[in-house]
Amino acid sequence: MKRSKINDIIRDADAFIRSFGYIMPPFAYWSPEEMKAHKGDSAAIFTSRLGWDITDYGQEKFDELGLFLFTVRNGRYEDMKLGMGMLYAEKIMISRKDQLSPMHRHNIKAEDIINRGGGKLVLELFMHDRDGGIDPKAEVSVPVDGTMTRLPAGGLLKLDPGQSVTLLPGVWHAFWAEGKDVLIGEVSTVNDDLTDNVFREPIGRFSNIDEDVAPVHLLVSDYEKWVG
Repeated sequence: MKRSKINDIIRDADAFIRSFGYIMPPFAYWSPEEMKAHKGDSAAIFTSRLGWDITDYGQEKFDELGLFLFTVRNGRYEDMKLGMGMLYAEKIMISRKDQLSPMHRHNIKAEDIINRGGGKLVLELFMHDRDGGIDPKAEVSVPVDGTMTRLPAGGLLKLDPGQSVTLLPGVWHAFWAEGKDVLIGEVSTVNDDLTDNVFREPIGRFSNIDEDVAPVHLLVSDYEKWVG
């Protein structure tokens, strides 16, 4: 993806998020220079990979295959091992109309996916087989706002604004917005996008960036290169 397009997506996403009354934390608006200046006193932003995240899954067709995310808070796996401390994470996301977030599952993360507003959020769901792959026959059973909902393998769950679904580790899911763009909330256990995403197809989690202009704000995938 070109950096100029990423900058445009960030500006548009911020306006879309604000239109629903959701205000981003102050560090969202730090410049790259400010991010570097805060390396010492705001180390948790970098170690927990908080911030902007825009992906086309390395396929260079963001409008068809992609997702906007911002990680607001995130705990540590070390705390999960202890069973105490910051065991949770939160993201705000945007799925554009008919833009696919591809089929994947998580080994560790349990998550609530919440339609915060816009169109319908559509999820295609499968259970996993004993080897972790997709079970093409098993019935899917997931809680929708606490009420168990059953679907055939590959069934489509459609969430209206305000509705949510709980996905436990191993549940395969792909999703997209229907009708209009959707603002998505995610509340989960500790999130690790570097190791805890298993995709059905051999694709990447992050974008390859063409630095045609300077970044307005850094992505989480920029931190190592730009901040160190």
